[in-house]
Amino acid sequence: MNKLHNSLFPATRSQKSLQRIVRLLIAGASVASVGLVGCTPAIEVQADRGRLLSQTDTVVSSRAIADVQALVKLGPRVTGTPVMEQARAYLIEQYTRAGYETRTQTFTYPKFEDLGSSITINGQIRNGRALNGSIPGKPSARLVAVPNVGQRSDFATVDVKGAIAVVRRGEIPFLQKAQNAANAGAVGVVIVNNEPGELYGTLGGEVQIPVLALSGKAGNSLIESQPSQGTLTVNTRQRTVTGTNVIAHLPGVTQPRVVVGAHYDSVPGSPGANDNASGTAVVLDIARNVAQTPLAREAWFVVFDGEEDGLHGSRAFVSQAQPDWLQGLDAMFNFDMVGVNDQLLVGGSQSLTKLAQVTQSDISTFGGQGGSDHAPFARVGVPVLFFYRGQEPNYHTPNDKAVEPQLLDETTQVALNVLQQLLGSDTSDRISLMRRSVL
Repeated sequence: MNKLHNSLFPATRSQKSLQRIVRLLIAGASVASVGLVGCTPAIEVQADRGRLLSQTDTVVSSRAIADVQALVKLGPRVTGTPVMEQARAYLIEQYTRAGYETRTQTFTYPKFEDLGSSITINGQIRNGRALNGSIPGKPSARLVAVPNVGQRSDFATVDVKGAIAVVRRGEIPFLQKAQNAANAGAVGVVIVNNEPGELYGTLGGEVQIPVLALSGKAGNSLIESQPSQGTLTVNTRQRTVTGTNVIAHLPGVTQPRVVVGAHYDSVPGSPGANDNASGTAVVLDIARNVAQTPLAREAWFVVFDGEEDGLHGSRAFVSQAQPDWLQGLDAMFNFDMVGVNDQLLVGGSQSLTKLAQVTQSDISTFGGQGGSDHAPFARVGVPVLFFYRGQEPNYHTPNDKAVEPQLLDETTQVALNVLQQLLGSDTSDRISLMRRSVL
């Protein structure tokens, strides 16, 4: 395994016309719907191809769930730790067994760490978590509950000068709450989750007072008890860590049409079954399923490190790629949290979300791009498709230990069907297929 260099990103082809493919698929459905006697709609022909794939290339979910279980068994997969080395070795072994070459790509970044943060009232410690990016500090001061959610106008109704402000989560970003508190003279902030569970989050900017996140359960009891004084302890540091992406592809494939990816790291304290062993396992299962087909020669499979700390792995991948190599991509597929919740959601580039819905009509879409490893690709103009099943109660907690095997299976199958539509034939073949369906 070699470190990935820019020389591995040669420019060998121009960008395909994905938008034209989608227009052709939709146009075929529209033409067929006008009521020509004896005609089979083009959309049905395309759907039949997907069903044929389901029948002849059935996804074996036992492999994907075995991958999830193997990764979860290692414990929390935190960037820069020995556990990540073990996870990486496991993934490399699996891709190698499936017939792929693997390479690694390393990168460094300053990693924020919470070394143990809490608030102490009358000798009773309520443990919480420093928001990612918070400065350390240990102020002792009176506690003031701020009404509502910490808008600037909310601080006008209370005196928090020299105090620790307690605000509820919701409506506005964490950074804005903390900045409003600092501007009003507070010496620290406690943000209380609007759900009973733990709160994990990132400030996303600088604020010069310490910020603690509390679970809804601990925070609500704090607010209800109306304490007068407390000590806020935010114990944080930053250290430089090395992350490692793993790239797999068939020998000789230097310019793929699609990057299929997911992050394989998790947050501290969480074994990360759904977030994101689920996505990692789906990417690996897609690779296994296409390994003996022509589709494998059109794809690179990438598992990213450092996502939980700010998409560092995917950012490094994109920044090291030559612009012409990126322009040669038709799509980047990203899978994050796809093992819990029945409804599969897709987001990203409109052209690709439409293609996914043409392929699988019961897929739902969500607005925006979503903040996962597809985002750096989208920023440089690569069409992206983000597979996701939404938030769930065990997100970023020690209880993220299990996923539903059939949901992994379904996600893999949908992705295979979309890949089949995107990569299975060239545009002229699609035109020919549609003409046969309406003439």
